[in-house]
Amino acid sequence: MNRAIISDIHGNLDALNAVLDDIQQQGIDTIYCLGDVVGYGPNPCECLDRAMQFALCEPDGCNDCAKQAIQWTRTQLKTDCPTDSLDDEDEVKRGEFLRNLPRTVREDDLLFVHGSARNPLSEYVFPNDVGDPMMMSRIFELIPRYCFQGHTHVPGIFTEGGKFFRPQELGNGYRLADEKVMVNVGSVGQPRDGDPRSCYVLLREGVVNYRRVPYPVEETVSKIHAINSLDRFLGDRLLQGQ
Repeated sequence: MNRAIISDIHGNLDALNAVLDDIQQQGIDTIYCLGDVVGYGPNPCECLDRAMQFALCEPDGCNDCAKQAIQWTRTQLKTDCPTDSLDDEDEVKRGEFLRNLPRTVREDDLLFVHGSARNPLSEYVFPNDVGDPMMMSRIFELIPRYCFQGHTHVPGIFTEGGKFFRPQELGNGYRLADEKVMVNVGSVGQPRDGDPRSCYVLLREGVVNYRRVPYPVEETVSKIHAINSLDRFLGDRLLQGQ
């Protein structure tokens, strides 16, 4: 199966729409989302409604989101969501959807998580963690062969041999072979690798390709700045991809 694998939308509708358009242009209609659909961004409801249509969506592990932003997001989900295709029971449907999301999904040699194979919801695996062989060994022991994850918002591929490859180092993509790997798919709504463009991956015929997609980031920043309950920093950081 050919898939687009996305993660960490964080309520950024402008970014999500741009990514979904790009996915459609690639001829892909199966979308897996690795979590953190809401939190930080100005459009949690609309992003959640779109995520409900994906083939796979995993829980939000947004345990480091600013408390004020989380409270505002919860209020939006409960009372202020616009309804597009959903009926009057939209709040119930959203709640049931969030409660029933799987923590992990395994398909043969593929494992899909939000954080890591060891702690699917909240463990961060950063590029410099390749310098901790004990940590990496313990995580790789739990991986059947290939693990797709998000959470750090920093894209790249970790190999069991202790290497980390950034997307720009991969050229025409990374072909999955016998070695175990962890693939961080990056972030749709809040990239943190110095590139403000949205990031996601395509998995086609055993090859991982990263896609960077520009979106009207200034519009998202303006929406965040207009919401008193969201720190202006949450918008400003989008301009720098940090």
